[in-house]
Amino acid sequence: MKLFLLSFIIISEIFSICIGDLNENNEIDSSDLTLLIGSIINNDSFNQLSDINLDLQTNIFDLMILSDYISNNINPCEVLWGETTTVLPEYYFTSDIDSVQINQVKEYYEIARSAWGGYGPLEFWIIGTEIPAAIHMDEYYCEIRMEKDNCLGNDFLQWCLLRDYSFEDYANYGGAGLSLNREDPNNTCSGYSYMEITLSSQFPFPNETDYNVVTMHEYFHAYQHSHIYTFDYDERSELMVENPWWSEGGAEYMAQLLYSQQTGVSVNYLRERMTWKMNSKNDLLEGELISDIPYGERAYIAYDLGSWAIAYLISLTDLDIYKTDFYNDLNQHGWEDSFTMNFNMSSDEFLVSFHEFLELDINQQIVILP
Repeated sequence: MKLFLLSFIIISEIFSICIGDLNENNEIDSSDLTLLIGSIINNDSFNQLSDINLDLQTNIFDLMILSDYISNNINPCEVLWGETTTVLPEYYFTSDIDSVQINQVKEYYEIARSAWGGYGPLEFWIIGTEIPAAIHMDEYYCEIRMEKDNCLGNDFLQWCLLRDYSFEDYANYGGAGLSLNREDPNNTCSGYSYMEITLSSQFPFPNETDYNVVTMHEYFHAYQHSHIYTFDYDERSELMVENPWWSEGGAEYMAQLLYSQQTGVSVNYLRERMTWKMNSKNDLLEGELISDIPYGERAYIAYDLGSWAIAYLISLTDLDIYKTDFYNDLNQHGWEDSFTMNFNMSSDEFLVSFHEFLELDINQQIVILP
């Protein structure tokens, strides 16, 4: 068991790094500046840690930013909740996950981070289909939680091993999800705040387009939660909106939109995918609003039509108003007031308008898509 754990501890240390920290000592100093100068002079091959301004190349602009960090005593390796960071996620994976799948997850995380900003602390847990490997990873995961959070009591380990939808369940049944822990640093025992994205290797499978979309979908949830500062989980649920149409619809549409913009993706991809999602309107009950549908067996309707709701809302306003302005106002004004302030209508008025939109022919609906 200890040998197994050691192998994953080494993996976690390799990936727990921040951009600009070229010598990987978890701080930015003159030694990193020297390494960056040498990399630019020698025209070294691309190194993610050297790309300070995230433009996929290393040049004088990266040098200027790194110099500014050092001269102003800025430590970009410190991760603060709700603030963008250059610290990269930690990647953990079971022994049956190959490097192709790991690099695939990293690639689409980078695409999402470039579009929406980097937030954390963030962990990726990538689970294969071999049950013994997933069970071992469950044990390691629980030990990591206790290692990172000194506030956890002795009873945590047993609870963690028996938690709902463990990695063993992911190996058996597939799926993906984001969970988090948000601790108040002012408490006597402040705990450890983090977000974790778990990706299985089936439903969807890594060789399917949906796997890349799901990776970005889950990261948009990290974006959403990073813009909610409260330590109270009931308040957090209210700001996310308890039923899935808003948060899941937003994550799904933003992920599908971003995927559709990638090189090599069919120009018809977004319209084809959204046309397929519109079929879920046929499963609405008479007089039912998408906001009425909770998580559960009919949640797919809220996911599908919720993604259309976000697309429709953006068509009435602007992408940046949805992605940036709304979320920037969320903590101060609450969900409904932030909605009204930024979209110039109440959520009830929007839902009425959206359900009228659902009655249109699909050829009239898809024209709102970019």
